[in-house]
Amino acid sequence: MAPSNSLPHLRKTVRRASQLEFNFTELDQIILDARKHEFRLVLLWFGMYKNALSSYAPQWVRSDPERFPRICIRDAEGGLKVTEAIQPYGVEAQQADAKAFAQLMRHLKEFDGVDNTVIMVQVENEIGVMWDARDRSVTAEKLIRGEAPMQLLKHLQSSWDDLHPYFRAKFPDFQHLNTSSGPLTWTEAFGDGEWRDDIFMADAFSRFVHTVASAGQAEYDIPLYVNVALCSEDSSWVDFGEIPAGVPEGERPGQFPSGGPVGHSLDIYVHNAPDIQFYAPDIYLQRYESAAKCFAHKHMPLFIPEQRRDGYGVRRIWPALAECLAIGCSPFGIDSLPLEECHLPLHYGLLSKARRFILVAQANRPNDLFGLYFDNASESDDSKQSWVKVLGDFEVTVERAFVFGKPVEAAGMIIRQVDGTYLLLGYGYQATFKSTSSTSCFSGILVAEEVDIDEQGNLLKIRTLNGDETSHHKLITMPSQKPDYDGFPIPFLVPARTMIASCRPYSLEKSG
Repeated sequence: MAPSNSLPHLRKTVRRASQLEFNFTELDQIILDARKHEFRLVLLWFGMYKNALSSYAPQWVRSDPERFPRICIRDAEGGLKVTEAIQPYGVEAQQADAKAFAQLMRHLKEFDGVDNTVIMVQVENEIGVMWDARDRSVTAEKLIRGEAPMQLLKHLQSSWDDLHPYFRAKFPDFQHLNTSSGPLTWTEAFGDGEWRDDIFMADAFSRFVHTVASAGQAEYDIPLYVNVALCSEDSSWVDFGEIPAGVPEGERPGQFPSGGPVGHSLDIYVHNAPDIQFYAPDIYLQRYESAAKCFAHKHMPLFIPEQRRDGYGVRRIWPALAECLAIGCSPFGIDSLPLEECHLPLHYGLLSKARRFILVAQANRPNDLFGLYFDNASESDDSKQSWVKVLGDFEVTVERAFVFGKPVEAAGMIIRQVDGTYLLLGYGYQATFKSTSSTSCFSGILVAEEVDIDEQGNLLKIRTLNGDETSHHKLITMPSQKPDYDGFPIPFLVPARTMIASCRPYSLEKSG
């Protein structure tokens, strides 16, 4: 939640001098450093696959195509092209990666099993096939002309009502498939074309993941997850304007890693790789809300291991934590961002202070959380003017904080407390409270205070916010740091200080 976790990858920190020798010196030092600074670690296993390629695999794997055959794709001219990616069906590849991963997990248990500095491990990284819908190698051609796994087909059919909506939308006729008359080919089960190819590769990669994950989990049973390079499941997903030339748009297999655990393939992974606790979307070019909803499938926890590092991306962490109950969000590449351009200190500083309140509500009162944001007009075509949610006995409406000049971005969270007060975090917005009682004739703010939170998680009153600061108890404002007066001479807008406030709304009932 706060910047108290780190996600280091393991290709360069686990040295493999040969197939049998491992050097964990650098990894151990990372763990010791994390303990020193009271960090927790989520390790990324760049084993056989990293970004749909095998470029992080050891040299003895990449230089032995007989033992570790390569994926082949069609190039622009229709010719066959060998790629830097190992086929997932090869037993040698599965066993080599599983053996190495098991060795890592065994060492983690020995070195860290008591302190638990490492809390999760990511298995592979953005797996799939890029620039084609599937592998075109001789092995793949033989497999795709053969039988689809009947056990998988029957499972998907018997679970039809619980399958991901995107799978059902892609394959609406699958529910009527006759699985009782004998074996079916991949084409008979899923039709012909690129989406069949995508499902074929999803079956292969998910079985590879299962082999690796199960070997590791047998050594050390901590949560394992797989991250996902997203598919834009429909046109509403895209959230980046004009995508530059050379960057895949992500709408068709091969424009995203075909066979990866995207929405319409998620149930195949859930079935084939039961050792994986959840699947985590990397969110860059797609809408945050669409991805979060997609990966909440079957009540999986939401974890975002990669996302935009700019203000546009960081603001969206608030509803991810509040509305989607995310267990973590990790902006990518913050080490290359100039400090003056980094938005994380502001947002993560607030989240760190309020973590006890957020975590307790996530665990016990998820409906009492309300996350929100507003973008600058120059960086988004999002026309959202307000957010509305019922929290307890009040309907809360959030709008941009009033200013005479140009409104700026906003972000934050509102938490209903068990005593009927509301804790507000963030900046740039104002909230009004309307009673949900049908007999209420008036709603307002009874008391409002700017507060801070100490290191023990206790609320500290800073000052009372009276009529001038609450529009005469009509609403509570969480102002930006520098409200724009646009030359207006009366300075009645209150600038932000702690960016934390507490209020108690009230209502009056009709008499008689």
